[in-house]
Amino acid sequence: MEQFFGLNVFLKDTFISVRESGQRIWRGTGSSDAKLIAEIIRKRAPNAPRIVFETGLRSVWFYHALTAEGLPAICIDARHAKAALDIARNKTDANDADGLAHLAEAGFYREVQVKSFDSMLTRTLVAARNQMLKMTIQLSN
Repeated sequence: MEQFFGLNVFLKDTFISVRESGQRIWRGTGSSDAKLIAEIIRKRAPNAPRIVFETGLRSVWFYHALTAEGLPAICIDARHAKAALDIARNKTDANDADGLAHLAEAGFYREVQVKSFDSMLTRTLVAARNQMLKMTIQLSN
């Protein structure tokens, strides 16, 4: 049987849910470290076909770290996922992870293209340069 993972990623913690045959078989929480999450995934379901999480602050880093570990990570559009996750009666982070696992199992999601590390670093440098330029102008005025 195939097992599908849903990850609700935050800065410190990640809520994890595993589904198989339409049923949740495991739910847990781990640190938001991709290596630790990869260990949990390998322990629970080493041949999982899809690991789904939403776009967010750490999604680029998380995506590249999980794919480097050889896992089939899929980043989905948060607005699209929100529409499906808002149906849940009890809106909790753990239930959101379960909803993401359900989306992975059903195949009902919109995958987004994740930028490369080089693109992310370039964007960060441009933003830092603009911030420094603004501060210099403010100080000179």
